[in-house]
Amino acid sequence: MNGSAGGTGESPGGTGPGDGTGATPRRAARRQPRRARNDPAQYDDLAGEWWPVHGQFAALRWLATARARLVPPPPAGGAALLDLACGAGLLAPALKGRLAGWRHVGVDLSATALVQASAHGVLAVRADALALPFRDGEFPCVVAGEIFEHIADLDGACAEIARVLAPGGSLVVDTLADTPLCRVGLVRIAERLPGGPPPRLHDPKLLVAPARLVAALARHGVELTVLGGLRPSLVDYARWLARRVEDVRMMPTRSVAGVYQAVGVRAGAALAAAPAAQRGAAGQTQPREVAR
Repeated sequence: MNGSAGGTGESPGGTGPGDGTGATPRRAARRQPRRARNDPAQYDDLAGEWWPVHGQFAALRWLATARARLVPPPPAGGAALLDLACGAGLLAPALKGRLAGWRHVGVDLSATALVQASAHGVLAVRADALALPFRDGEFPCVVAGEIFEHIADLDGACAEIARVLAPGGSLVVDTLADTPLCRVGLVRIAERLPGGPPPRLHDPKLLVAPARLVAALARHGVELTVLGGLRPSLVDYARWLARRVEDVRMMPTRSVAGVYQAVGVRAGAALAAAPAAQRGAAGQTQPREVAR
């Protein structure tokens, strides 16, 4: 998803795949301009692909569901959760039940995606992940899903995440590992498969090894624990291809050679023990630019 200019679609009310022409998503993609790998403009080219069950961003919806399982419940009284590279707000449907009470703030570079995120209840902010328009320690939870593999300045992104994350706050991460499996299997080959990423969405040179991400965040006071990997359920995927189910479960694996998940904690006192002024700041987000 699109979080940084240095490295980052069914329309909000749509019900079917593609762009309304009857073409399949892969054929529709071939009509799009050929862009450089990891070009953020691709997300606007594919603005109609976020929400269709069989759209080109289907796997991002599956990952968002798995990501939500790692999000902690909000503190009493609610608080703001920052969703970096939020896209069209795919995390929003999961913020209910035990997660009700989070105020969903989403950041992305794509204006077309943010319009859709806003329609799904997200406070949508157009900004670069390398220059977040928020106060220090503002968020007790930051979600960084499928963003690190799109950012050239990894250290800069980690510094900004640590800056806006409240002391004792939680970081939820998933990204693609810098391995042959990812570079070939999850990028070059998966781009040709239904449900895989659209062609040229990723640049294999930007993938991030778990140890490198752990070290980058540690430099900025965030202790990251890699939990394991994710893969799609093969049974679900077969049923999805046959159009018998709408979603595919992402299953946990021990291997972190593909997509991997991690959780982090920023050093310092927990939010509940922070000064009252800081607690108030964490619950009152005042973005500089909101997409309408």
